[in-house]
Amino acid sequence: MFLLLGQPLAVDVPFKTPDGTQYPANWLRLSTLEEKAAIGITEVPDPTPVDTRFYWDHGIPKDHTQLVEQLVAQDKTTAGQLLSGSDWLVIRKDEIGTAIPPEWEAYRADVRSTCNTREGELRATKTTEELAGLQLSEWPVDPRAYKGIQKKASPGRTRG
Repeated sequence: MFLLLGQPLAVDVPFKTPDGTQYPANWLRLSTLEEKAAIGITEVPDPTPVDTRFYWDHGIPKDHTQLVEQLVAQDKTTAGQLLSGSDWLVIRKDEIGTAIPPEWEAYRADVRSTCNTREGELRATKTTEELAGLQLSEWPVDPRAYKGIQKKASPGRTRG
């Protein structure tokens, strides 16, 4: 990142120095370090990126309570999506009495249990920093994965 008098300069954007000299958009790319230094431009390492899911900027966390509510709502949506693919089994059982295969009953129970566990994990945090570092329980894998039909777990967030 390039700074002019402590202010960041965007690459490929024209800029003006305090003495009024204007420079074209490609000047930062084409100039040497010596040319930049001659007009007071310094190069510094880019700051570490901000995890915008949890922070507005470095050291400025988002509201913890709102984040927890948002993440709980997202998890409930994910659980609904994971269950929706096998809802037809429940409807079929209700309409014509065909039993739900045991692996699907277990999977559906695991999805609901995991959603409840994740909600508890989220609500147990007290700060945004703690929330940002949380490693949530993994979502269960659809029973078709064991038969080679599906290779990956269904949707969900990951934190790293």
